[in-house]
Amino acid sequence: MTDTPHSPRTRPRTRSRRALLCAALLALTVQTTAVAPALAEGPGGRGGSDCVRTEGRLDGTARRVLDITRKAKADLALNAVQVRVTIDGREVLTDALGESMTGVPAEPDMHFRAGSVAFAHISTTLLRLVEERRVRLDDTVERWLPDLPKADRITLRMLASNTTGLHDYVTDPDFLAELVANPFRAWTPPELLAFPLRHSFWYEPGTSWSYSHANYVLLVAALEKITGVRIDRLVKKKVTGPLELRNTRNNFTPDIPRPALHAFTSDRGPYEESTFWNPSWTTAPGAVITTHICDLARSAEAIGSGELLSPRSYRTLLDPGTVGLGGGTATCPETICLKQTEAKHFGLGVIVVNGWVLQNPSFSGYAAIQAYLPSRRLAIAVNATRTATTPDGNQAEVVAGRIAALLAPGSPLAID
Repeated sequence: MTDTPHSPRTRPRTRSRRALLCAALLALTVQTTAVAPALAEGPGGRGGSDCVRTEGRLDGTARRVLDITRKAKADLALNAVQVRVTIDGREVLTDALGESMTGVPAEPDMHFRAGSVAFAHISTTLLRLVEERRVRLDDTVERWLPDLPKADRITLRMLASNTTGLHDYVTDPDFLAELVANPFRAWTPPELLAFPLRHSFWYEPGTSWSYSHANYVLLVAALEKITGVRIDRLVKKKVTGPLELRNTRNNFTPDIPRPALHAFTSDRGPYEESTFWNPSWTTAPGAVITTHICDLARSAEAIGSGELLSPRSYRTLLDPGTVGLGGGTATCPETICLKQTEAKHFGLGVIVVNGWVLQNPSFSGYAAIQAYLPSRRLAIAVNATRTATTPDGNQAEVVAGRIAALLAPGSPLAID
């Protein structure tokens, strides 16, 4: 679900057998029976959206950002692009280009799947619980996850920072085969975890780095047991509620709150609609989120600046000890245990690239990025959908990278 500089591209295609990612994720990256959220018109609906195109005459910066976005949409053969840029919390540009469906224009308030953005919210929730002294980052998880192998050596920090050594089910060929064959399947946590747990660990917990969605499935389970609160309610209390992200919500079904931006993909061969493919595989139940572009930009700004955290917790978010880890060994190839450097590394549910703090979900025809540059107080949020000729990869990253080159030329937003 997360398309990171530290994990292989994993959008599944029958030819390449790469996973529909996150994830990102984030994400971080399992579905239980629950009542679906109400889909009545409200915030983000046509009855009174607070996410609209920038009104009035655009200034020079806004015009240049819009020109870059238009050109990128054409260059990359994108079906739709939603974009929002803010500096110091002030809007530079909000817009949407292209179509949701044939004859239906894309709008800024259309909702899309945010995948591994949830990982950034979950890790911030964890750090807030640490600040409240309800738990410690270096607590081992055997009391909450007694059936997990090596639970007495795996800590909450390791789950959140992807340093457990667990395999990633999203790149497992057997999982991919089932996902491609049946994209509407509802997955449960035990079904997902069965894939990584049938393998030995890549390394001893805490000694290297490797991306695995299983870490966040397990972290969510642990947090729910620690607090006694379902994860969607916990994250709303600790993160999305305080930030007033009213259009960022969990979905217990494949539905998307209206209005929805439709997605299309050639992942299974033919170009087909993928809007309502079941996203339960992407992360844990209660953490499968949708959002719109204005909430995504606000999330980028708040997570990237550590708005909800103490200075100490914010430093941990950016580097929980991952810098310097990774690198190929006899038991873990360098394509899996990717080297974590100061310039490019995974934090707690976020990715740090040349000073940018980001998440970059990409799966089931949706591709997005939330990115924040603290030194410029610059937030860039992009979501993109595909045509049949769109190049592989997360093309929202490409759009955001071009915008970053204009607004912060000394800090390239270069994920690869």
